[in-house]
Amino acid sequence: MIATAAQREPFSVVGISVSSWTFAIRVWLATILALFASFWLQLEAPTSAAVTVAILAEPTRGQALDKAGFRLMATILGVIASIAITGLFSQSRDLMLTACSVWLGLCVFAAKLLDGHRAYAAVLSGYTVAIVAIQQIDNPQNVFDAGVERGAAIAVGIMSIAVVNALMSAPDRHPRLAAQLAAIHRRVRQYASASFHGETSNPATFPALVREIVELRPEIGSVALESSSGPVRSAAARSAVVRLVAELQAARTLNTAPIHLDVATRDQTNAKVDPIDSSRSKTRMPVGLVSGQRRAPGVPTETSAWKIREFLRQDESVRQDLLALRSIKWPSRLWRAPIYRSYRTAAETGLRAALWFAIASTFFVWAGWSAASASLSSFTQFAALAIITPNPRGFTAIALIGIPIAAVSAGILEFIVLNGADGFSVLAIALAPFTICAALLTASQNPLWSGLGRINLVGIATILAPSNPQSYNPQTFLFTSLFLFTAAAVLLAAQMLIPPVSDDKQRMRLLTEARGELGRPDLTNGEAPEEAMFRDASRIGQFLSAGGAQDSRALAEMLSCFDQSAMVRLCDSKLIQLSDGPFVPLAAQARAAIVTRDTATLRTVASVLREKAPHRDSIEAETAACLVLTSDAFDQDSGLESSREAT
Repeated sequence: MIATAAQREPFSVVGISVSSWTFAIRVWLATILALFASFWLQLEAPTSAAVTVAILAEPTRGQALDKAGFRLMATILGVIASIAITGLFSQSRDLMLTACSVWLGLCVFAAKLLDGHRAYAAVLSGYTVAIVAIQQIDNPQNVFDAGVERGAAIAVGIMSIAVVNALMSAPDRHPRLAAQLAAIHRRVRQYASASFHGETSNPATFPALVREIVELRPEIGSVALESSSGPVRSAAARSAVVRLVAELQAARTLNTAPIHLDVATRDQTNAKVDPIDSSRSKTRMPVGLVSGQRRAPGVPTETSAWKIREFLRQDESVRQDLLALRSIKWPSRLWRAPIYRSYRTAAETGLRAALWFAIASTFFVWAGWSAASASLSSFTQFAALAIITPNPRGFTAIALIGIPIAAVSAGILEFIVLNGADGFSVLAIALAPFTICAALLTASQNPLWSGLGRINLVGIATILAPSNPQSYNPQTFLFTSLFLFTAAAVLLAAQMLIPPVSDDKQRMRLLTEARGELGRPDLTNGEAPEEAMFRDASRIGQFLSAGGAQDSRALAEMLSCFDQSAMVRLCDSKLIQLSDGPFVPLAAQARAAIVTRDTATLRTVASVLREKAPHRDSIEAETAACLVLTSDAFDQDSGLESSREAT
């Protein structure tokens, strides 16, 4: 395995890429700079500066700055909430804990409606109250000072990692993002080209491409912070992902049925289709195209022509957006990339997080430990961070494994390596192997190793608690390690008593919500069809993240909902253009038929519009093709329903 990795990465040291080594060294240098600045400024919480660096350890400059901005804003909001909760409930411990539980639940609810660093900021606002208010539960008058000290330490950590990333020329995200988008574009073209050559496409290709596209969304925002041209690149990349979903859906429409074209249309299409797959012979006739002069234009021919034109139109739009990304130009249109939000799942998750906190606070109050507030604070951090991971229990299990490793590493560092030394240079050198090794694990592509690395990066700084001068107190070391481990253990017990929302429940809820949207007369929500399509694609991504790839029947139904919604929105956009003129009654009839899923009426309206169309590119002809394809999507969904009832 090491040899293979070395072959893939030409520049590597002991099988680890140079980029991972430079990342780890940047993290170590930023940690040292944060501690040095904290000691020089005589901050009371230098550990928070080091922990901030560990949390902001991201591979690219833009990602680190993006996360840093959200961390700072969330900390300010959390401190304000801490002051408010303490001011209102400082006279009653139980009411104060209840208020903290409610606040945590609200923050988790918000986090489940967001993604990326925004979700992290939401949960950070929740557990900041635990760090600031709960740890000062016996001294409420110190909450403001503790909040200011924490804010100052976080600012120092942010400045430290920003300076180190700038001086060491941390890589930008946009070159790799552009390469990923271009690669996805090629794969979408290959997926479409199967229909032109009479081949059967792999059913798993479409959902896999959807997931890859929507997972790029959180990273696009970080591109805006990389340079002065970052906002332009971010806008171009956002437009590209929205258009890629639209092109992918157009390619899927091509693959749903054979393509029928007359000779004239076939010849015109060949000239445009050939560049899509240059590896094929240009002289080869696509199998799915109908040749022969005696075939008269009809419904299949005109519908196929429209499907090809729609795909080529979206393909050209994607190509222009990718060109704008590479040439640093604003795209022709600024698109939003909305995500799907399941409010019921978010509310249920927030309620469970609040109940976890209530269970933990009851346990720690009953235990009566003198430092129970510190353990409850750690519990809240673990619980909040677990929520924004795909597998909350898995995160807690990794924490249970990682904390003892971090404790042993911190013990070796403090009592064997440092062993009473008080020179900052000694501390800097001693931290190097521990910080660099943890950072290398963090950069791993393996989720387990990456999680252990992150836990150790934060845990070593937390348990060591660097100060000036260093205390070297074995009792403090043991208590800190014990309470961190206890917090993770109590969280796992709470998750066993009140399990997180299961993957099965999330999938069924997403599917139910997708079905419910189809029953609404208006699916646009004020969004352009492409933007609404991206929102639905993000729902498919959430469905797949909840194990949807293994549930083939539910996945087929989810994709059917996606197909129907996409076609209904396209029909609506076409029918709007017929709102004035002689076709107003037909447009109204078509809208009513869409709501009732009356496929016969849709085809009748399409036939009338086709007869009245002056040419094949007219709005009447395009609307007719959309209505026919919508009726086909309804029929396919009816077939799925019949199959489900039969089984």
